[in-house]
Amino acid sequence: MSNATLRKTIYLPVGAARVWAFLTEPEKLATWFHKPEVPLSEGSSYEMFGTSSGDRLMWGEVIAARPHEYLEYSFEIGPLQGHKTRVAWTLEEVPGGTRLSLEHSGLPEGEAGFGLVLALDEGWDSHLARLRLHVPDVEMEKSA
Repeated sequence: MSNATLRKTIYLPVGAARVWAFLTEPEKLATWFHKPEVPLSEGSSYEMFGTSSGDRLMWGEVIAARPHEYLEYSFEIGPLQGHKTRVAWTLEEVPGGTRLSLEHSGLPEGEAGFGLVLALDEGWDSHLARLRLHVPDVEMEKSA
């Protein structure tokens, strides 16, 4: 593993339990990220597939899963060519919602890996923007 790390933090207007569901449940993950075949749970392997293509896009092992608090998994994709990275999500209840922090560590360093780091950085921004759109939808419907 290397020391290159991406860090992102967003705020969501829903409780941590709802955010957790969007990080671990296949149908909810598919709305903003990629779709696994089974829910993400500690100690299990996972694969995630493109919602349109059905292609396997990422895979790994769930290292830790503390509901509504912390999720960590190894993260492999084809362009990493066997280089293993880790994604960790931290959920913290705050007044009015949840602060969600992402740390993607072990990324390739140096000029050779910089293009991939840029692509992952942009990819996370795009995924998190979609998460912001989808997380509140059902919650807002329930309160209407």
